[in-house]
Amino acid sequence: MKKFIFTAVILFGCLSFKVADAQIGFGIGVNIGSQPDWGPVGYHHARYYYLPDIDAYYDVNAHQYVYFENGAWVHGAALPSSFGTFDKYHSYKAVINRRNPWEHHADIRARFSAYKGNTEQRAIRDSRDYHYRNHWKEEKNGK
Repeated sequence: MKKFIFTAVILFGCLSFKVADAQIGFGIGVNIGSQPDWGPVGYHHARYYYLPDIDAYYDVNAHQYVYFENGAWVHGAALPSSFGTFDKYHSYKAVINRRNPWEHHADIRARFSAYKGNTEQRAIRDSRDYHYRNHWKEEKNGK
């Protein structure tokens, strides 16, 4: 009877085993491939970008902007026209790996306000780093 229970436990354990999904130690995932071409170079994981030029966020995994409008934080696939001609490729993006960063907006704004207008940050699209090879224009066009 003990052998039967032991065998059942082992079998159940094997059937319920799941391989981790692209995890690096401490529960930090790798999402290089899901970051947009205009994201900043040098980060293997980014949950949100804070965009000090427009005082808004971009949710990397959901592919949505999060901005404050009419007294509430709004999530949308595109920025409204009120943001004008915001240039994602030539603006500063601060990587924020905290859940719901807009709940700590005053702290984040204070920390990154000095980067408003900074155009020196390199975008993934312009990197030749091997980590970003799936963003290279040549590979996207099949060349």
